[in-house]
Amino acid sequence: MADGRFTGVGVGPGDPELMTLKAVRRIQKCDVIAVPVSDVSLEEPRFVKADGAAENECGGYEDRCVAYQIALGACPEMAEKDRIFLPMPMIRDKEQLKMIHDRGAGAVAELLEKGLDVVFLTLGDPTVYSTCMYVHKRLKRDGFRTEIIPGIPSFCAAAARLDIPLVENRQELHILPASYEIGKSLQLPGTKVLMKAGSRIGEVKRILVENGMEAEMVENCGMPTERLYYGAEAIPEQAGYYSLLVVKEAN
Repeated sequence: MADGRFTGVGVGPGDPELMTLKAVRRIQKCDVIAVPVSDVSLEEPRFVKADGAAENECGGYEDRCVAYQIALGACPEMAEKDRIFLPMPMIRDKEQLKMIHDRGAGAVAELLEKGLDVVFLTLGDPTVYSTCMYVHKRLKRDGFRTEIIPGIPSFCAAAARLDIPLVENRQELHILPASYEIGKSLQLPGTKVLMKAGSRIGEVKRILVENGMEAEMVENCGMPTERLYYGAEAIPEQAGYYSLLVVKEAN
């Protein structure tokens, strides 16, 4: 099979200093950086050489990619590498998403077949709600060399910033997407982590306050715009996409 290797690299939650040494080294050594793009204006995978000849065609996508900007803080030389921009729109049409992910994996496969090593940058950890895995599992299925380099998950970083433990003794830990059945999820025992809660933060706050639940929130953990909120009442009615709540079981 091809000599190239595909690696999903977790860049952590937001602070470049939280990137692992292994992640930094792999980025430094790779041939191509894969940049996920949620902007719907990118309809097809787009490869851009590092010589800048096609720079005006890339739409500034890397400037809006949080994972890319985090990695750039730890590996400024990354800006001199070739890039492949992969459409990763936030849509729910499963058939359309399958087609998009198939095309993205196919474009990366062409690079791997040329013997190029490709690193896909992903926020937090690649194994936790990551778009990286849509490409990874297709390439792995087709026999390409694949690897995952973990990153510090946002919920671990958020607990550290709040200066609290996630779980103690025999407590359970539940990592939950905030977009589905919030009320039912909050009834689970132990600690509940609600990921990417921004779009439903008003509803979440109402449930927390009405039920007298203990909760803290971190918005944009590790980024310059980071904000911490202690207690359900302090949680704002509106918040950004990268908002994470830690809800504790009542003592």
